[in-house]
Amino acid sequence: MPPRNARAAKRASEELPDPFGGWFAARGWSPRPHQLALLDKAHARRSCLLIAPTGAGKTLAGFLPSLVDIMATDRKKHGAGLHTLYISPLKALAVDIARNLVAPVAEMGLPVRIETRTGDTGVAKKQRQRKKPPEILLTTPEQLALLLTHADAGYMFADLRFVVLDELH
Repeated sequence: MPPRNARAAKRASEELPDPFGGWFAARGWSPRPHQLALLDKAHARRSCLLIAPTGAGKTLAGFLPSLVDIMATDRKKHGAGLHTLYISPLKALAVDIARNLVAPVAEMGLPVRIETRTGDTGVAKKQRQRKKPPEILLTTPEQLALLLTHADAGYMFADLRFVVLDELH
């Protein structure tokens, strides 16, 4: 992230809605241009491709539009199912992304449930996820294929608004 300074904090609080701007500002960070660009694309309901080096804030860039949308949407009125689906061909990457995403979500105090679903996920958790999906599900193509075969897949995916594909090649 950029160095801590008052100007960056002011910019963060002006460019992002609360609590996101406040979270950046408290760290003296300024959102990176690609993070703001992804927010703009998502707001316009446009797809985009992000290519950035390690340490450039890709995880936050990829999920910031989802988090902002979740906080701006009345989930009781518009449904409380799965909001964002993250797909990675590597289960270890899905677990790493979860770890890197849970911390900022907790620091901002967002009431967002983030869960992984891989081949290692227990049967009871998988069944619960189908009945009460998290807002953000991090999974693999194999698990997604299995989810889509269930008769209740329409229920689980009815409120899906964002799909994040990682490690495309």
